[in-house]
Amino acid sequence: MNLVVFKWGKKYGPEYVDRLKAGLERHLKQEFKFCVIAPQEEDEPLTKIPGCFARLRAFSPEWQERHGLSGRIVCIDLDVVITGSLDVLFDRPEPFVILSGANSSNPCPVNGSLWMLRSGYRPDVWSDFSIARSYEVKFDSFPDDQAWFWAKMPDFASWACGPKSGVYAFQKPQWPKGDALPADARLVAFPGWRDPFRFTHLDWVRKHWIC
Repeated sequence: MNLVVFKWGKKYGPEYVDRLKAGLERHLKQEFKFCVIAPQEEDEPLTKIPGCFARLRAFSPEWQERHGLSGRIVCIDLDVVITGSLDVLFDRPEPFVILSGANSSNPCPVNGSLWMLRSGYRPDVWSDFSIARSYEVKFDSFPDDQAWFWAKMPDFASWACGPKSGVYAFQKPQWPKGDALPADARLVAFPGWRDPFRFTHLDWVRKHWIC
């Protein structure tokens, strides 16, 4: 299995990479390859605009071959906090699985903090993409990768945010009132402006992220 993170710009320093990798090593029993991907020069314009579109390149068979990725490819945000066993999340037969139900005001049902792809599946998700086409599908404040996923794969399989999966989005739907970590949490995403660095006063963030 391949665990892939995309890193560009200066928002996330090397400590985010180290903490995510350490969390994966603590909570994932199966063998995995950890890959930090810096977008190639041809994707540089996509990193200059909102939307995380550079991650769509992962659907390109040529890109997969270039990076030596086959089988399961899991794309995960750099700022997630791993809090429990993950193996059950990734032992899924579907060729594409994505987090759902984590957005509040955004009507898009999927969230790009976590998704899993079988190599070779749906190369058109990338080949059909362009900035102009991203404006042709339904989006919230601005076009983004999750709106494109929803438009291209409306029959998506998902990890339902909350108790059903143990995947939570901090202070988003299914998060219990307050800041305490749900007892069944496996992974906590920090969408939007949220960032674990802002919440290091919380015991569970210190325990699972800074340790």
